[in-house]
Amino acid sequence: MSNTNKCCQGDATPSQTCVTPDEFMVRPGQIAPKFTAQAYVQGDYRQISLEEHLGRWVILFFYPGDFTFVCPTELAQLATRQVDWNALDTQILTVSTDSQFVHKMWDEVELSKMVKGGIPFPMVADPNGQIGNSYGVYQQETGVHLRGRFIIDPDGIIQSMEVLNMAVARGTNELIRQIRAFRRVHEANEYTPADWTPDQPGLDKDKVKAGQMWNIWKPENQM
Repeated sequence: MSNTNKCCQGDATPSQTCVTPDEFMVRPGQIAPKFTAQAYVQGDYRQISLEEHLGRWVILFFYPGDFTFVCPTELAQLATRQVDWNALDTQILTVSTDSQFVHKMWDEVELSKMVKGGIPFPMVADPNGQIGNSYGVYQQETGVHLRGRFIIDPDGIIQSMEVLNMAVARGTNELIRQIRAFRRVHEANEYTPADWTPDQPGLDKDKVKAGQMWNIWKPENQM
């Protein structure tokens, strides 16, 4: 039985706090937990906050750690799509439990050899796991974050979340597709069907009737 289960069954020690999943898990549709933290940003150290980026789309990208195996491939791939993020008015914020000083060293020693000019977006330091804990991705037993990714809209509302275990990297193309889809919903007040891409129409929720989707959308047309 886990410590959390014992705690919630009344077996908590004085050093434990009983926290149920509903109390610490964020969900789409909720306000994104705000934070202020130190970050490494293109050769400099500075304090950043989530709040300063509101008004734009934000991708909050948690990863286990610097100088690991899968993580450099994820950050490098995100960095190669900076032109896309700019076009989509989207700010990437990556977060791990490493300090801003380790972020700098990692960028200089490894990432800058994978991406010309190094990482163009803020690399946030979360050494105590407080930010990750507020988003439900911090693993206290290992002291690192799971691969959590959150899409936050310009109003500060979480629109999407994805959490993976350590061994599998996330797909950048799908992330860009989701940003485009959420922007379509946000700006045109339409829904988007399975595998929607920007060259396809959205669904007018005031005109589409339940039970009639077969008449306007077919899986074979998405191949």
